[in-house]
Amino acid sequence: MSVQRYAVIGHPVAHSLSPRIHAAFARETGIALEYTAIDAAPEDFDAVLAGFAAEGGVGANITLPHKTRAAQICNYLSEAAQRAGAVNTLIRTATGWQGDNTDGVGLVRDLTERQGLDLRARRTLLIGAGGAARGVAPALLDAGIGDLYIVNRTPERADALADVLAQPGRVHPRYINDVGTLGNFDLVINATSAARSASFPSLPINLVAPRGAAVDLSYGEAAVPFLAWARSARAQNCIDGLGMLVEQAAESFQRWHRVRPETDAVYALLRDHDSLLVTAD
Repeated sequence: MSVQRYAVIGHPVAHSLSPRIHAAFARETGIALEYTAIDAAPEDFDAVLAGFAAEGGVGANITLPHKTRAAQICNYLSEAAQRAGAVNTLIRTATGWQGDNTDGVGLVRDLTERQGLDLRARRTLLIGAGGAARGVAPALLDAGIGDLYIVNRTPERADALADVLAQPGRVHPRYINDVGTLGNFDLVINATSAARSASFPSLPINLVAPRGAAVDLSYGEAAVPFLAWARSARAQNCIDGLGMLVEQAAESFQRWHRVRPETDAVYALLRDHDSLLVTAD
């Protein structure tokens, strides 16, 4: 029996922990698969994905910076992918690619079940409006957060995400430089990759409400600047994106193989590893 081929496609992607995670899930479930990391510059994404399919690829995870482009090339989008306008999970069918987005459900599962947070009615600030932010915003709203403020360096992108979410009484786009005028928040989420380019924005120290939580969707070195700020802001919970990464991977695995692996052992193994010096998928 031939081994099914899967991959994570991004740029850069050599750092990705996804191959290790899916190899562990495969061992746990007894499923034979091959899962590799494929680097594709933005201008090469379509050709790389077509080549992967031609060589027998049946499923892929999509990471920075391709999540919105992946949504555009799919023949079919799940409700989650439609609402996000971004795809992190591709499933090959006879008629082309189906797209799904497991980022949001992965984040909510990590925050509520692993971290023990109650998200209900939390006044929330989302920093960033790209593919990562688009992936998590609908699930956060579904989880019952209160008002959601979206801030971005490019106001048009924050406006576009707010338009997609279609809850104008609850979702409020703002410019990043106005963040100091917005008061404090029960939940602050960094969905940017600014740490990779040493351009992490300056945030007010009083942005986090008492007993508030701060979450970076990245992990390892990429999460250091935001989490350092969160600690100085006295956030009660300072959380990186490793748990989200593992949970969204398990959701992708379930889409492909119709079984959801257990995640705690994989999470513990990666958390104990000393070399998590990369950005989140």
